[in-house]
Amino acid sequence: MKFGGRRVLLCSCEGTMPLDAKAVAKALGAAPPDKTFTHLCRSQLEAYRAALAGGEPLLVACGQEAPLFQELAAAAGGEAPLCVDIRDRAGWSDDAKACAPKMAALLAEASLAIEATPSVTLTSEGRVLVLGKGQVALDAARRLGAERAVTCLLLPGHDADLVPPPVRGLGLFSGKPTKASGYLGAFSLSVSDIAGASPSARGALAFDAPVGERSLSADVVLDLSGETPLLSARDGWLAVKPGDAVALEKALAEIGVLVGEFEKPRWIRIDAALCAHSRNGQIACTRCLDVCPSGALTPKGDAATVDAHLCDGHGLCASTCPTGAIQFDVPAGNGLYKRLAALLETYGSGGGRRPVVLLHDAEHGAEMISALARFGHGLPAAVLPLAIPAVAALGPDLLLTALAKGAARVVVLVDPKRRDDLAPLRAAASLANRVVAALGWTSDVLVEVEADPVALGGLLAKQHGQGVDPAAEFLVLGGKRQTMSLALAHLHRHAPSPIEALDLELGDPFGAIAVDQAKCTLCMACVGACPAKALSGHPDKPSLGLLEANCVQCGLCRVTCPEKAVTLVPRLTFTSLAKTRQILKEEEPYPCVRCGKPFASKSAIERMVERMSTHSMFAQPGRLDLIRMCEDCRVVAQYELEERARPLAGAAPKVTRTTDDYLRERDGSDK
Repeated sequence: MKFGGRRVLLCSCEGTMPLDAKAVAKALGAAPPDKTFTHLCRSQLEAYRAALAGGEPLLVACGQEAPLFQELAAAAGGEAPLCVDIRDRAGWSDDAKACAPKMAALLAEASLAIEATPSVTLTSEGRVLVLGKGQVALDAARRLGAERAVTCLLLPGHDADLVPPPVRGLGLFSGKPTKASGYLGAFSLSVSDIAGASPSARGALAFDAPVGERSLSADVVLDLSGETPLLSARDGWLAVKPGDAVALEKALAEIGVLVGEFEKPRWIRIDAALCAHSRNGQIACTRCLDVCPSGALTPKGDAATVDAHLCDGHGLCASTCPTGAIQFDVPAGNGLYKRLAALLETYGSGGGRRPVVLLHDAEHGAEMISALARFGHGLPAAVLPLAIPAVAALGPDLLLTALAKGAARVVVLVDPKRRDDLAPLRAAASLANRVVAALGWTSDVLVEVEADPVALGGLLAKQHGQGVDPAAEFLVLGGKRQTMSLALAHLHRHAPSPIEALDLELGDPFGAIAVDQAKCTLCMACVGACPAKALSGHPDKPSLGLLEANCVQCGLCRVTCPEKAVTLVPRLTFTSLAKTRQILKEEEPYPCVRCGKPFASKSAIERMVERMSTHSMFAQPGRLDLIRMCEDCRVVAQYELEERARPLAGAAPKVTRTTDDYLRERDGSDK
């Protein structure tokens, strides 16, 4: 069988799972295979070698033995095969006989060619800083010092009973760390009251007199202080509780391999033009800055910027960003949407119904699925697992898209170690659930923090909704807002109980604004500040309009308005009204009192006249009329007023009298 440019080798793992190869091929739109295998990794290995010799790219339906198949391909000088697990995720299940559509979906999703994500390089020479208290820190430093350049910083007050090492193979100091910065390969730690170990200490370890504040640098930091780390969620900063021997051994082993050059993805991409952080010094949106655990995001001008060396890929910023200025870029572009679409569409083509999408991370989620397959009932036939780099990066755009494309339920499985990162994800799930419920759909989104495979199996086996019918077929080509717009349009178009608008909660990324007519002067400050182009003016008259579909409720218009005339109105409008410019305030332009040319809004001029009427600069008669004039007339009038006033001008010069003047006076002639 060939699919996606690869020859597909199907194996039933010694007959431990039913394998309907014809149904799988039909769902993939491919010809059935001439042969399937039962023991491809052992007794039928020659068949795999023969397939390698054929020179075609291979897809092997086996995840467990991937290293073996890849090693044999390398030895034969061939291309490494694509190995896909259909056993733990489908075949080892109480519903295995109904899993052919899911097997096909898993093969189709894995076969996609996804654009590679750009990367950033981190370089570590292996210099280690051990930070901690007492003998635990000193022993860890001595162990690492056998192979690494190590500096040990002991916190004050915890060195009374320590015995100096017989051979000083490391830097040994006492002091209190005050702040830290950097990343793997470039950490810097500021230490107050730092003191070096005395070389002549005979009994207990002693230190020289403190020398003030100094900086210590390292490539890797082992934090055994037991206190809140100065840097959290940072590659190369390993925080371990002093009494946790197992965690300490893991950390020491990890430090052993943190030498050399490392490539890590540029997890997020920022479009500064869409960022709603601030305009003209007025700060409105700080959502991404508030949730970033690694400190990788900082303001720069009017937008947020990311230090790719510091970013650890948690994804919270992408989930909470209302405009789509921050995009989680692993997989690159719209790769995640392509994988989701391939999964759901292939499953439907194979006859699958009411799919449940299980979103999980590649480590904890995969372990849970494997344990459920080996020791439990396995995943139900309708549950389609999809591994993603960071579940916390999921936003309402992907959740709504999954529901619009026919998912009866979306379950997001979260590692308990990430339970503190869930606020943006729960907000996204809440928004998706409120939308589908208001439209009459029975599908929903669940966010589950689970470490028990049996409990996970019970949760997935529970009855769920019907799902959207017909399923959406749109391609995701734009950003976050465009994607949500497509999903919402489909959900509303086919809704059992369509509504015109849904009231939302403060903080949801949809809505309108209300303008106080009495306060608004149509100064258009809000139009210039709007990052989403939701607000606009009119070329021919003073007019403020709103395109509600674009409004993200960032609040920049509210904080920018000098009259405090703007109020946010969170809501989701499904009708065409949201995509039509709504006039919030409009008035006739104010005509210049000198030439009659319209030049400004009436309310703005009247407000300025009202405020300036008591100002000393406008006490002179005619001065207030300057405000009522256009820019050209104002220049002329200003000159005329100055000519009349001229407070520093001298007396008029005397006119010289001539003979003609005397003659005219004598004759009484004016000529």
